[in-house]
Amino acid sequence: MQTKIRYLRAFVTDFIYRLRDIRFAGQVLFVLIVLMISWSGVKAIQMNFNLQKQIATNKQENYLQQLQNSNLKLQNEYYQSKQYLELQARRNFGLAMPGEQEILVPKHVALSYAPKININDGQSSKIKAPTLQQHITDWVNFFLHRK
Repeated sequence: MQTKIRYLRAFVTDFIYRLRDIRFAGQVLFVLIVLMISWSGVKAIQMNFNLQKQIATNKQENYLQQLQNSNLKLQNEYYQSKQYLELQARRNFGLAMPGEQEILVPKHVALSYAPKININDGQSSKIKAPTLQQHITDWVNFFLHRK
């Protein structure tokens, strides 16, 4: 420990002795100024990078909001169109255009043309996941004490 202290003390005294030379002091001062300018430049670059990220995020959010606004505008135009009003009158009130007739189809007739659905005695058929995904899921369930 004492040797480290002696070595450090010798280094400091040697450095102070060398500072008396004007050329060495000038070099040290030049290096310090270059380091300060570099550090300031790095901070400015970092701040500029963060601001650019913020600008890009805000532009994306602005573009997304413009798309949502135009979508809502188109939706409002559709809601005010004659086609929408006609569809809603048919759907909600059972109305029809003059000269049209409404045909009511019994449920059992409509279901006879529907595709058949297999029901396995109340058990839903599991879709098998890929092997790697199934292994990962099994391990997660094991570590989280799930069944």
